[in-house]
Amino acid sequence: MPFTASGRVAPFGTSIFTEMSALAARHGAINLGQGFPDFPAPDFVKDAAIRHIREDRNQYAASAGVPRLRAAIARRWRERLGRPIDAETEITVASGATEVLFDACAGLINPGDEVVVFEPFYDAYLPDVLMAGGAPRVVRLHPPDWHFDAGELRAAFTRRTRALILNTPHNPTGKVFTPQDLDIIAGLCREHDVMVISDEVYAEIVYGAARHVSIASLPGMWERTLTIDSMGKTFSVTGWKVGWAVGPAVLSQAVRAAHQFVTFTNSVPFQEALADALDAADAIGFYPILRAEYAARRELLAAALTAAGIPPLPIDGAYFLMADISRTGFSDDVSFCRHLASEIGVAAIPPSAFYVRPSMAPLLARFCFAKKDETIRAAAGRLEKLLRRR
Repeated sequence: MPFTASGRVAPFGTSIFTEMSALAARHGAINLGQGFPDFPAPDFVKDAAIRHIREDRNQYAASAGVPRLRAAIARRWRERLGRPIDAETEITVASGATEVLFDACAGLINPGDEVVVFEPFYDAYLPDVLMAGGAPRVVRLHPPDWHFDAGELRAAFTRRTRALILNTPHNPTGKVFTPQDLDIIAGLCREHDVMVISDEVYAEIVYGAARHVSIASLPGMWERTLTIDSMGKTFSVTGWKVGWAVGPAVLSQAVRAAHQFVTFTNSVPFQEALADALDAADAIGFYPILRAEYAARRELLAAALTAAGIPPLPIDGAYFLMADISRTGFSDDVSFCRHLASEIGVAAIPPSAFYVRPSMAPLLARFCFAKKDETIRAAAGRLEKLLRRR
């Protein structure tokens, strides 16, 4: 008999990031699609990993993570949340935030549970919920400021609602959920006794007056929130795959129960390096420099997109710009992005991939500015061809 994929994964197909990166490689396009830096990681981070490899910290770690790292995360998150964190029971380290998200859904969502998700969403959220047997309840974020309707959010909660997935700063829109947004979300979660899985991997990358607030720091939210972070975005080492979850012991134990049978543990030298990096970053003033450099790259790409006739929407965080492609003559974002990669030589991501019903997505394209200035300038030169096409 022919063997096929299980019904659990059959609907998922190929990730849009894989498709667009392959298209970029095939046509020699400048890849502003997938969200990874093309500039070097900080020396103090790389040097730490090299030192730990040479000192032979290369064998299995405890499944929940290297103790030094969990202690460093606890110190950092005590400041962010304004409460003590137990490194032994309330922190779990895994192979990147993507794995932690899967572990959280597998460990906390039962078949038939409903999970509220804001749309557009990072593409792993729905598959993780569905593989856990959950049912997504989608609430739309509306451009250009990506606000949500409080009445629509309230209507998404039912007696079967188990969890809400929050992502702030938000991928792909760059929205930073405001204190007012978080108060509304927290109030509904407390009222309906719902937990929050909060993806905060871009927490250190915010602009201007925007401030990141962890929903776990709000009254009555610590005990019902699992917060996920990663070193990949903050320290420009997306290939190292070190992520972690912070939350009360009962939620952390559920994550660990899944994690032990997914990767069990992950790279020890990189965990040790992160422990060093977290302690060193404040001392050397790393975070303000990180934000200033990304703000400059954001302005450089925004100017290029505007000059090409696809002006970007404003953002408050993360390292993506959503550009308005409604005047390019394309009827959908996938056709535009395929043309952009194959004919213009620049790769972007069609945000319709982040919607339950792609046909309902606004005409936008997502561009990543986690790139060297020369990469962005080279892309700007190619994007000028968009104007000549009209």
